[in-house]
Amino acid sequence: MAMSMEQVPRLRPGFRFQWEPAQNAHVLLYPEGMVRLNDSAGAVLKEVNGERSVADIVTRLEQQFPDAGSLENDVSDFLKDAEQQHWILFT
Repeated sequence: MAMSMEQVPRLRPGFRFQWEPAQNAHVLLYPEGMVRLNDSAGAVLKEVNGERSVADIVTRLEQQFPDAGSLENDVSDFLKDAEQQHWILFT
């Protein structure tokens, strides 16, 4: 099923997103372990708060990174992957 830009992603229960100084990176913590995120993944998940739609997240990231051009496809692809990894849910 295609993702709608109006869908709202949120972290799955039991997952926590945070900056980890020891890793010098954003991480996603969950009961079974931890995922160290690259800069792009960290920037996207930083915007996932259970209230912002995919379109809102894209807009905010395009404002933060104006030289990147359109980020709609990249953000959508990452969020699809994050959903398949069971990191996030869509409401």
